[in-house]
Amino acid sequence: MNHETAPMTTSIISIQSQVVHGHVGNSAAVLPMQAHGLNVAAVPTTLLSNHPGLGSTRGQVLDAELVGELLRGIEERGLIETSRYIVSGYLGSRANGELVAAFVKRARQLNPAITYICDPVMGDSHVGVFVPDPVAACICNELVPLADLLTPNHFEAGLIAGHPLATWPELEAAVDKMQAWRGARVVVTSCRLVDTADDSLENIVFDGGTSTRLPSPRLELAAAGTGDLYTGLLTAGLARNLPLVDAARRAAAIVLDVLKRTMAAGEREMQLASVIDALNPALGQPTR
Repeated sequence: MNHETAPMTTSIISIQSQVVHGHVGNSAAVLPMQAHGLNVAAVPTTLLSNHPGLGSTRGQVLDAELVGELLRGIEERGLIETSRYIVSGYLGSRANGELVAAFVKRARQLNPAITYICDPVMGDSHVGVFVPDPVAACICNELVPLADLLTPNHFEAGLIAGHPLATWPELEAAVDKMQAWRGARVVVTSCRLVDTADDSLENIVFDGGTSTRLPSPRLELAAAGTGDLYTGLLTAGLARNLPLVDAARRAAAIVLDVLKRTMAAGEREMQLASVIDALNPALGQPTR
């Protein structure tokens, strides 16, 4: 196999759900990465008509054999060697999670510099846990320990810790647990701690020994896919060489802008095309 082709711009391998209608999983995360000028290899774990929160859903979680074949295919195309990031999100099944874990391990052998970003999609505060127990166990026990960067929401951080997180010391202890394996950087999103302002949510960045609390206005809109969009924007910012705190701050600002436009349009699904309007063309160039 000959990989001696022209250099590619930064590549991202994104392994998440895919829907026909609406914006969750890769259907939320890929556009903002592409809008930043980044090549994305989008591997689906599901193919659904829409996210289950809308009621009836057609389609299915993809069989692990198919997902494994897709991962092997992009490996054979040499995309691991050209990529800087692997991103995983909604898995659909424990078997798909185990495939992702094995893929990350193989990728690190081929490209030790690759960064694994794990969005541990398991649930949210307003709906509870929405994945089966075996999937949650796979995420907590197999994927979280492999991650270089974790982006749980507040509820998911509690699932990883094994108990709800209400106070700053509880959150710090939970993040210490997440960092115990690889010293992962962590961004906990949509936080509402006891000392968080009533009209705010916080995205809290833990980078090495430093923590930064980034408040954002809390809107009365529970749109699906905001976490997937956020992680896509965060990854794009990192690929554009922004420091983690700056990438996190920018991602939150764009998500907020999208949600405001969605509310103004009277829609339930995120108006994702507005991401392009919200992007600043003055971002740095992606590395090769």
